[in-house]
Amino acid sequence: MDIYLEKNATYEDVLEAIREVGANAAVCCTEDAVFALAKDVLVKEKQAGVTVQLVDEQGFAIRQVTSKTPEEDRPTDCQLSTRQASVVRALEKVLMHCKKEGVQLVGYSDELVAMPAEVDPEDVSPAVALDVETFGVYRGADAIIK
Repeated sequence: MDIYLEKNATYEDVLEAIREVGANAAVCCTEDAVFALAKDVLVKEKQAGVTVQLVDEQGFAIRQVTSKTPEEDRPTDCQLSTRQASVVRALEKVLMHCKKEGVQLVGYSDELVAMPAEVDPEDVSPAVALDVETFGVYRGADAIIK
């Protein structure tokens, strides 16, 4: 579960949160100054495997850092770069928000649509689906496998 820091969080508050945060969770800040402090704590305390996020009023990540050991931060030919992996983690957070809000995403060939999760499969139609602008990032398997 994510841990949210207060606007007036101290070094000790941040350190405690970093040590307590679980796997697949983040230490979240709503202020730039607290986010900068949290990044400093990660580096100074050498805490690996912790994600710190600056979030907006709705809880969406604006900026994010994840600490790693030097060995973990070396991408190989078959891995995403650290920055690319951060983008994927941010996407996963957005997808978690979709789930919490009852939004399902459905891929059709080269299109991605969003619709309420409670829509029955036989009731799916353009009237209940919203096209998602993917900026060419989403491609259906039909476009890749020929």
